[in-house]
Amino acid sequence: MKDHQEGGQPHADVHRRIAAALADLVPADPGVPPHPYLRRHLAEHAARGRVLDDAHVPPALLPWESSREVRRLLATDDGNPEASRWLRTWAGLEPFARAVDPVSLMTSLQLAHSIAGYSDAPSSPPAAFVDPPVTLEWSDKPTLPRPWGITRHTVTAMAAVEDFRGRTALIAAGDDRGDLHVLHRDGSNAYAPLSVHDGVIEHLLALPGGIVVSGGTDGSVHVIDTRHGRHLAEAIPRRPGTWVSSLTLYRPPNHPRLMLAAFSDGHLVALNIGTFHSTEIALPENLSYPPVLTGLPTPEGWDRLLYTQHDEVLSFDGTRSTHQLRTPARIRALVALPASASFAVGDEAGNLLLGTTGTAGTAGAAQSTGTTGTTGTTETAGTTETAGTTGTAGTTGTAGTTGTAGTTGTAGAAATVVTASTGHRTVPPSHRAAVTALMATRVDQHLALAASDAQGTVRLWELPGLRPIGNPLLAHTEPITALSSLTVGTRELLLTAGADCTLRSLPLAEEAFAAAPPVRERVTASSLSPTVPHLLATARAGRVAVRDIATRRPVRTVLDNADVTALAWPGIRGTQHLAVALEDHRILVIDPADPRGEPRHELSGHHLPARTLVPLSDVHADLLASAGPDGRICLWNLRTGRLLADFPDHDLSVQCLATSRTPHGLLLASGGKDGNVRVWDTSTLEQRGPTIRCDQFIVNDLAFVPGPDGTHTLASAGQDGSLKLWNTASGSQVGRFDAEDGELSAVTALTLTARRQVLVAAGRSSIHVWETARGPGKLLQIVTGRPVRALRTVIDGRRDRSALVLATGDDGTTVFRLHLDRI
Repeated sequence: MKDHQEGGQPHADVHRRIAAALADLVPADPGVPPHPYLRRHLAEHAARGRVLDDAHVPPALLPWESSREVRRLLATDDGNPEASRWLRTWAGLEPFARAVDPVSLMTSLQLAHSIAGYSDAPSSPPAAFVDPPVTLEWSDKPTLPRPWGITRHTVTAMAAVEDFRGRTALIAAGDDRGDLHVLHRDGSNAYAPLSVHDGVIEHLLALPGGIVVSGGTDGSVHVIDTRHGRHLAEAIPRRPGTWVSSLTLYRPPNHPRLMLAAFSDGHLVALNIGTFHSTEIALPENLSYPPVLTGLPTPEGWDRLLYTQHDEVLSFDGTRSTHQLRTPARIRALVALPASASFAVGDEAGNLLLGTTGTAGTAGAAQSTGTTGTTGTTETAGTTETAGTTGTAGTTGTAGTTGTAGTTGTAGAAATVVTASTGHRTVPPSHRAAVTALMATRVDQHLALAASDAQGTVRLWELPGLRPIGNPLLAHTEPITALSSLTVGTRELLLTAGADCTLRSLPLAEEAFAAAPPVRERVTASSLSPTVPHLLATARAGRVAVRDIATRRPVRTVLDNADVTALAWPGIRGTQHLAVALEDHRILVIDPADPRGEPRHELSGHHLPARTLVPLSDVHADLLASAGPDGRICLWNLRTGRLLADFPDHDLSVQCLATSRTPHGLLLASGGKDGNVRVWDTSTLEQRGPTIRCDQFIVNDLAFVPGPDGTHTLASAGQDGSLKLWNTASGSQVGRFDAEDGELSAVTALTLTARRQVLVAAGRSSIHVWETARGPGKLLQIVTGRPVRALRTVIDGRRDRSALVLATGDDGTTVFRLHLDRI
């Protein structure tokens, strides 16, 4: 594909005609496997012929496509997105679709196509997609940029490695296991990952000649030849008890360009970039906080060294340090801006500031509305003074707390710290969470700043005025950990790495960000009512909204300005109510039909916020069970609002609850971070059967599976990725399923017929469906390409032989119908 990628394909017309002829050979019925040659090579012929679209690579081929190169081919294609909607939808699933059967892939493609909003497009689905086992009922999930790369572990640092012509030839990516991945421009691995550090790779710095320098949480700095995949040297041996907080290039007065490494104890080391030997120069000393560094060029040809101390930016001219500005919270990212005496800084509260050395102004900052983010972010420095450098804080451990404007903590330096009259520009808090990375770049040939945050969004800003370019764009379902850029053909791409173990690419163009949908707040809780009409309650940004799934229309807002941690739909004497757990430890029980919105009950008994709610009802009682990080399980009588029982037996946080009705009463099961499961009899208010030690690390979710003989099996979804079945009476394991899809976060159970029970579990990238009587083989795998945090099912009383499944992630909710007679 090299000739196609470089734009010099001399035989494009031949490949175009081959692709058109081969497309006619693809069976119209996607249930019929196409010829192996079509599966392997049709997409490549279409790409070489510059006709990589739905007409030349029909949707019916995609579930059988075996090259697994569509995503990479599209990365080098400048074609019309409207003509390749099915292909682009497939590209988002393809990295997660290995070892998945064609029926599951057909189902996943149809569902993803509908979620992306393409269901009303002129292109019609293939014939076999008309009656899939899964159909979409509702979704507010945003469409993410398609994956550029997938990793087993979180990428924490990136650097663009340039060739002799100054173009990006390779991307170096370091992960949280200390491995360095070197990737081609299409996202494929150049060679096997290199094991470099004993901890997280926090920072990567690209140097000329394909050399990359890495710094990690093990306190060492290493040199790697990325062109040949060789570890060259340990430039700085491990400094025990410290981590590398920053790497940058720096040209001090009267010296050649050097590399600086900063450590968490404030120690700075200068290295010759040719020999990587230590060089003695004047540097700031006695620093109190882990510094972030960057070199700021001066008109005289040397660099002013910028460094941070908690919430303060200082500059060092080789003799003394000068205060530049202070931010409202701890600084997470610092980057020098090209062709100016300016720099940009982002803090934990989501503030973005633009500073200029040696001009007029004061050092104030905007009010913060952001939240603190995760630690362990990265910095990547470019090799020249042009656009393309990035910088982030890169500290480790637990999340830091937000500071306030005016906090002290000024660094000591080689000479006295003085205060300069400096200018700065502050934009309103544009990021709702901590700024995790900054990168100077170009958008439509104009200088710009890319900024990412801990909620997975990225935003572009025009320089020097800091005018927003388009809208914020949601790129990941987890915090963004690193930024880089890449030129493919005629397009400039922004690369983002996230804690969701994906690398994603998006065009560095104003048009792409102008078309981005509004970024919504994270979903903190959701629940689907079991009775008709089926109502979906969703909590976002302190607001609980209720929507009718059948009409897709909003019903009402039940609560506003409340921090919600869990939702459930209990019944009280046959009437559906909404139970809302709040951050202030209370649980409100509300009748959504009551126009006054007054709670029927206000339940207080937890010492910490309840994180899970489960209703239990029969002819004798209407109950609600609640549990959370205080390790307590509370059982409430909703007819009276009284606390019936408090089970404090779990040693750690209770993660999940499940319930089942038996001929002898209601059972309640609980699982927690202690790895144990307990079953409670709500009639006797005592534990029933032994404590089950699941050996799954944390038990994330539970589901009862009723048996045909009246017995009850309990399914537990574990942090280790297993789904185990337990006999609740004896506590013995009676079955096991392995999704091989990372940690299992949720499980729910369905009954197809009297003798057919189905388990539905969510992993890192798919929803997996098993029939308990068939053994470990899956009935269906729905590839989502993103994590699902919670699953709930209800049998639809209006439609025979179907169930509604609510799948909730941080980025939104999806309700799909599982057609039981089509599985």
